[in-house]
Amino acid sequence: MNMPIKVRPKGPLVAIGGAEDKTSRADVLRRVLLLSGKETPVVGVITTASSIPEEVFEGYETAFSAIGCDEVLDVRIRERKDASSSEIIDMIRRSDVIFISGGDQMRLTNILGATPAIEMIRLRHAEGAVVAGTSAGAACQSQTMVYGGPATGDSLRKGALKMTAGFGLVDRVIIDTHFLERGRFSRLMEAGATNPECLGLGLGEDAAVLFDGDIIQAFGPGHVFVIDSSQVTGSNVFDLDDGEAVSVQNVIMHALVDGDAYSMADRRVLTPEELGAASLEHKIAYT
Repeated sequence: MNMPIKVRPKGPLVAIGGAEDKTSRADVLRRVLLLSGKETPVVGVITTASSIPEEVFEGYETAFSAIGCDEVLDVRIRERKDASSSEIIDMIRRSDVIFISGGDQMRLTNILGATPAIEMIRLRHAEGAVVAGTSAGAACQSQTMVYGGPATGDSLRKGALKMTAGFGLVDRVIIDTHFLERGRFSRLMEAGATNPECLGLGLGEDAAVLFDGDIIQAFGPGHVFVIDSSQVTGSNVFDLDDGEAVSVQNVIMHALVDGDAYSMADRRVLTPEELGAASLEHKIAYT
């Protein structure tokens, strides 16, 4: 009897809703470091999305250093040519945690897409490194990426939401950030109406999710919203002209907090006991 081929699991993938606490408490950032499994992990901070990279890097350098990092690398990629630099590639290769900051996610996909830098990020993730992103750095992780649309107000109108391809680090989800604070519920309602197979993840500020196979685990002080459109019974979205109001029925929503988890396989919230069993099963499968 042939033994099954054992494939090394990918490293942890973390999406953060933005504005995470960077003070001495720093619950979300501490969890990101713990996921590396290293006592003093090397963190590479990618500030490509930001228009103020120096300030953003200094903030994360201070925060990560205060909670246990001896080395925080400034992975400064401002132009596509930077993403091919041997110095940049080496910094990504050395990083135990690759942290992608907020800003404009279209800058991320435009500057990093189809470059040696994004390929090295994918390789390090496959080798076991943590990849974490906040705000734009979270939105870019999915196969289908939200990049624009009204932040507040009546945005449940055809064409209001703008989507394009992301980096595809996680599939079957569409991620939106600053979800509660910027009133973005209707953005994921439209996303679900047009992409019912994709799970909508609305990440509040100072809230995060860990993708663990088919399990999504929420952590941090904020809220994580799961928008499930797989059971939608009707929508008028395909009959509308751009700008007209969208109708959609039977959308299911869950609000998760630290310690809650959701199974993408069977579209339901897991009890703590079920989460423990699922995590154990996942570990055994790769032992």
